[in-house]
Amino acid sequence: MADGANGRAGGDVKAIFRQIYFDLKAELLEDPAFDFTDEAREWIDKMLDYNVPGGKLNRGISVIDSYKLLKGTELSDNEVFLACALGWCIEWLQAYFLVLDDIMDNSHTRRGQLCWFRVEKVGLIAANDGIILRNHIFRILKRHFREKPYYVGLLDLFNEVEFQTASGQMLDLITTHEGEQDLSKYKMPVYHRIVQYKTAYYSFYLPVACALLMSGENLDNFVDVKSILVAMGTYFQVQDDYLDCFGDPEVIGKIGTDIEDFKCSWLVVQALEHANETQKNILMENYGKSDPACVAKVKSIYKDLDLQNIFFEYERESYEQLISSIEAQPSKQVQDVLKSFLHKIYKRQK
Repeated sequence: MADGANGRAGGDVKAIFRQIYFDLKAELLEDPAFDFTDEAREWIDKMLDYNVPGGKLNRGISVIDSYKLLKGTELSDNEVFLACALGWCIEWLQAYFLVLDDIMDNSHTRRGQLCWFRVEKVGLIAANDGIILRNHIFRILKRHFREKPYYVGLLDLFNEVEFQTASGQMLDLITTHEGEQDLSKYKMPVYHRIVQYKTAYYSFYLPVACALLMSGENLDNFVDVKSILVAMGTYFQVQDDYLDCFGDPEVIGKIGTDIEDFKCSWLVVQALEHANETQKNILMENYGKSDPACVAKVKSIYKDLDLQNIFFEYERESYEQLISSIEAQPSKQVQDVLKSFLHKIYKRQK
């Protein structure tokens, strides 16, 4: 199917990437394993457009960027197509998790629109749509990668990262049980474990691992690279937690609700570590309540404890540690890939 990507190697990566979504969707709507009715095809078409291409697409595009840096030469049209197809598999994985995540969290909006399960006539059909999204990944892999020497490596990788992410989600859900709001559970090792498994593996390690497999590498030789990317993913989530409270909603594009949602956020974990008994009691009484007065009390404690400067210090230390780990990598191309990731996220505002 790579002929559909003709003349794409030199173009605008995001535009090419978006175009390949439509190629992949067209194939999935004609999948020979299912005898589609018009109604079924319309449903899948709408469901995919609603859930898959609407995000920032950073994870998917990172596969192409990483593969280019690892290869060190211009990519052929076919290589661009394959890297984009793997990038879209990650975006499909993300969509699958988000559709189910929103049901579990009883959320209202996602990416500036109603959560899929809240759309009229969807409801809990969204649970099955999540399963279909997950299955699409393996349909795409089978169609385009079955003949590749790294096909089994890709299957293993996606299965492993999916398991890690689902396990991270479980940890998050059981730590933040509704009706059992217990801040004493919120400690740094718990926070790190949730973030590592729920976010870092699929957001940071997976795109690079896909590019390494395409480059003919054995992932067993890149354990250090995995550790660096997971550390970067953790740093990214800490930034996210910081921006949820201290970022500019105009820049971020949303109003943070971590305090109201009783999230196991880096800020509340830090606050609990630094607070005196009085401050801890105020946090216990007000964290997780949607009343603006309660939110204001929590934010006031954050300011009193100087969490902004604690974050800036954490950011500086993380950056220095990551750079020294990256520069210890023997391969210059691998260093370039890791630095490109770090520079995209360091001191970001949104």
